[in-house]
Parts: sequence; structure tokens; C-alpha cells
Amino acid sequence: MTVHFIGAGPGAPDLITVRGRDLIARCPVCLYAGSLVPREMLQWCPADARVVDTAPMSLDDIVAEIERAHAEGLDVARLHSGDLSIWSALAEQTRRLAKLGIPFDVTPGVPAFAAAAAALQRELTLPEVAQSVVLTRTSGRASAMPERETLAAFAATGATLAIHLSIHAIDRVVAELAPILGPDCPVAVVFRATWPEERILEATLATIEARLAEAPIERTALIFVGRALAAQDFRDSALYDADYLRRFRPRRA
Repeated sequence: MTVHFIGAGPGAPDLITVRGRDLIARCPVCLYAGSLVPREMLQWCPADARVVDTAPMSLDDIVAEIERAHAEGLDVARLHSGDLSIWSALAEQTRRLAKLGIPFDVTPGVPAFAAAAAALQRELTLPEVAQSVVLTRTSGRASAMPERETLAAFAATGATLAIHLSIHAIDRVVAELAPILGPDCPVAVVFRATWPEERILEATLATIEARLAEAPIERTALIFVGRALAAQDFRDSALYDADYLRRFRPRRA
């Protein structure tokens, strides 16, 4: 028996990995986060599978379901939205399972920031503009931010910021970033990337609050901030430069 933690991707059912889909198809138990994982994902479950929406459940309740499956010798597909490496509560679940001696593995998924960037049709790193992406958030009820992990500190690097779980605090985001990046710094808000109700707002730090007042977004949105979002005068990378010699492109005769 194994618990398969599966990153279900950002929302569109066809953005789950083939591995993740195949694991769902052969697991007689499926635990899924119903508030963020679309029910269409469940189409791959066996017809007689035990399917449990974990959205209203506590950690103790979830572990109890897994212990029940373990006692019955049944594999479990545990679906989480996006990718499991960030803000997934994977660590607290696997810590419990390790203590209980219940085996598990992890299958990655398409993360929300990648889906949102694709919706924008943007590259988040551009030569001599930004070569780093910071995945971060603001403090919330579920988890406070460590003292040194501030938006201001990340902004000072010039990296593109992908700010999760923070649309409710857009005023705080603007107040912390505008003095460092400038009021004209580009901002993009992507609501429910890849879902049918996907929405995109593009603005600047000076105008994003007004834009959101006109078209409110309360949750499930990602905020990008950085010069790479709108830069047009960046130089081409060396990757495809005809004079850039590398193993797969030897010197021309």
C-alpha cells in the first residue's frame, strides 16, 4: 500500500501529468482538495473508488482516512492543486505518515505561477532585466512570514515577484513595493489560471488598486510584479546566437 501525493496542476484537467492521471486510475481510494481541484479530475478514478473531498476535513481526519486505507491494503491517490513543493501542506502530512510507517511518494504538478505566466504569454526572466523569480506571499491566518522574508527585501533584488495568496492584501503589497520599484512598475494579476473563469488584469503599482476596485477579485489569484513583465528593449540571449559556440552548435566552417 502506498499513498501517492499528486500535484493536480493549476485547474485545467488536461494539465495533470500522465503519471498523475495513471496513478489516479489505479488507486481504489482518492482524497482530493475539492476547494481547488476540479471534480473533472475524478473522471480517472476507478468506478468503484472511495472518493473523499478533504476541503472540510482537519489534518487528523485526513490521516484517519489514510490509516483506514492502509489497514485495508488500498493505495491512495492524494490530490493537491498546483505542485506539492510549495504551500501544499505536504510536509505536515508526510511527517505523520512517516511516524505511522505508511509508505508514500510524490508526483509533481504544473505550479500556479507557471500556468499564470503562460496565460500572460510572458517569460519571467529576461537578459539583463531579471534572471530570478521569487515565489512568495504575505502573512496570513494560516501561516505568518518569517521575519527576514519581506516583500521589500525581495523587491530590492530586482527579481520578478510571484506573490501568492495575497490578493486580499493588495494595498499592503503596493505600499511595500512602490517605494522600491517605483509606481510605474508593471503588475499583472491572474485569477484562476487555466480555469474557465480565468481573468487577467495588467496595470502598474500606481493603478492596480483602482483596477481591482472596478473588477474585484477576492481569492485564488496570483500577483506578478517586475520589470520583465513589460520590457521590450532587452537584448537577445546568447542561447540562439549564431556566434555562441557550444556542444550542440559547433563552429561553422
